Amino acid sequence: MSETETIRLRPRRIRVVCWTSAAVLVVVFSLVATSLTGATGNGYGSFQRGDQIAMVGLGVFGALGFLLFTRPRVEADARGVRVRNVLGSYELPWEVVRGVRFDRGAPWASLELHDDDLLPMVALQAADKERAVEGVRALRRLHQAHQARLAEGAAGR
Repeated sequence: MSETETIRLRPRRIRVVCWTSAAVLVVVFSLVATSLTGATGNGYGSFQRGDQIAMVGLGVFGALGFLLFTRPRVEADARGVRVRNVLGSYELPWEVVRGVRFDRGAPWASLELHDDDLLPMVALQAADKERAVEGVRALRRLHQAHQARLAEGAAGR
């Protein structure tokens, strides 16, 4: 493991699902928008061009909501780990990390911190199976390399 090695991890399966769902949502809302013509039933109103544009806009906003779930990623190097989840980002030095966990049945991996907190890493999802396990192993190797450097520094004093 070299000093300059950087690990970049992103979920695969959820990105495919989200991009597909986003495209389908925009298409469905666009088709619904094209069908909004004429009277609104037995009432006196009628659908206008603005109603059709609003429907397409709702589809686009819904698709953007789906695409938020493609945001997670983890980057790690010899200095520390950077975790970006759906709504939050964290940058932690290895000194505050006790271990990398991927418990049986857990939906994603997490970092166990020295203050007994668990920081979820949504980018390493159980749905990605072996790819997620390889990512966890790579993070553990980086963490162990950092622990070894700390031990060497303490022994050298």
